[in-house]
Amino acid sequence: MAEIQIGTQTLRVNNIFCVARNYHAHAKEMGSQIAAEPMVFIKPNSAVLQPGQPIVLPSWSADVHHELELVVAIGQGGQNISPAQALDHVAAYALGLDLTARDVQAAAKKAGNPWTLAKGFDGAAVLTDFVPAAGIEPQQQSFSLQINGELRQLAHTRDMAFSVAELISWLSRYFTLQPGDLIYTGTPEGVGPLQAGDELLLAWDGVLQSTWNVQ
Repeated sequence: MAEIQIGTQTLRVNNIFCVARNYHAHAKEMGSQIAAEPMVFIKPNSAVLQPGQPIVLPSWSADVHHELELVVAIGQGGQNISPAQALDHVAAYALGLDLTARDVQAAAKKAGNPWTLAKGFDGAAVLTDFVPAAGIEPQQQSFSLQINGELRQLAHTRDMAFSVAELISWLSRYFTLQPGDLIYTGTPEGVGPLQAGDELLLAWDGVLQSTWNVQ
């Protein structure tokens, strides 16, 4: 089972919750709208790709897309957590890529089938190092993705439809949150395909940078 390091603390990755739409511009580019409540799906923890490992594109997809996101690591679990208390349950934050086999997802949607394969394959949950949550205001952050030196995605968390606190509170009403749960909080506009040989730079302003190679 994948583990993440937060300072001197080690957490085993448990559930990986992903928010499908949380930025209005991204919902528009995908031809959809943001609903009254978050839309959430789950990746298996075997999908985690740690820093230093290459991104290996699956042979069975010809159209794997990047989706840059702020990732939340839960340190203290609970049920029915109030928004006012939600951030107390956060141990750390990271950047991540929710990789999506878009062609496989589109075919599944057309057939009315689940699209777990398109989102949950090995390496589909890319993670940078984690930064302890103390002192970080999650709704005042900006981060970006460059591919081969070209800016592809730029996010400002103030543009989220549902804040980090609201997402934690909402999830805890339906799922018992546990230490080691991760929340991918949604991607801004600019999602697009990856190609073998691409060099990726994930940058969180004033906090961290992480580079990745695509194979």
